[in-house]
Amino acid sequence: MTKITGCDAQWLDESTLPPLLTAAEQLAVDEAILDEAESGQLKNTVVRTWQAAAPAVVLGSSSELHKEVNYDTCTQLNIPVLRRPSGGATVILGPGCVMWSIVTPYRDVPPLEAIHAAMLDPLAEALSATGRDVAREGTSDLVIRAAGRARKISGNALRVRRQSVLYHGTLLDAFPLELVGELLRHPPREPEYRRQRSHSEFLTNLLLGREQIDKAVRTAFAAWGNKTTWPHQQVRQLVESRYEQTSWTERL
Repeated sequence: MTKITGCDAQWLDESTLPPLLTAAEQLAVDEAILDEAESGQLKNTVVRTWQAAAPAVVLGSSSELHKEVNYDTCTQLNIPVLRRPSGGATVILGPGCVMWSIVTPYRDVPPLEAIHAAMLDPLAEALSATGRDVAREGTSDLVIRAAGRARKISGNALRVRRQSVLYHGTLLDAFPLELVGELLRHPPREPEYRRQRSHSEFLTNLLLGREQIDKAVRTAFAAWGNKTTWPHQQVRQLVESRYEQTSWTERL
């Protein structure tokens, strides 16, 4: 498997995090760990998974809210809309959608295509070992191939800094896919392989369960060491100054 860094990877033990972290706080955890990597405090790659307790819409850093989201429907259903620090298009989180994140310190950050390959190729291989035919498609998607068509199970995004990279994304496992069509518009940009398919025709679930997904992520990046500390104070500051602010979420 592709090695993402010369440093050993550590698994952030979910039991060390408060059990009721909101989706906004979880996004802040990713960015706070990235800040540690950029400042030189983090010496090892950190790998983790998490799952939102309730549905939430998450915009990419450059996503235009009203072009990608059915905002009135989100408001009516009391579904929060958040914005992450990485690029890519809007996604929906919630029970049945496992989020995975990797923060990697680098001396010299590789080119973007090398980062995508280093992150997605090992994960596709590990998920395929479960019996699913998982492969990369587009710039940063993972798909299951069936009946001659590729259906998306994972959309991913990254934030690159001078000496660190955050790479994170979705793994649809048992998600109510009809919710995607309710909350999201057809994306303004789409990969060629989508071929104008609706959300319901384009997406599918892995149906593996959290335990198998966690095992696949750990295997993909050899994340056998456990990390039991995380930047509590920085997370709180990011939530208060950014992730819970409408000025951040609705800026585009």
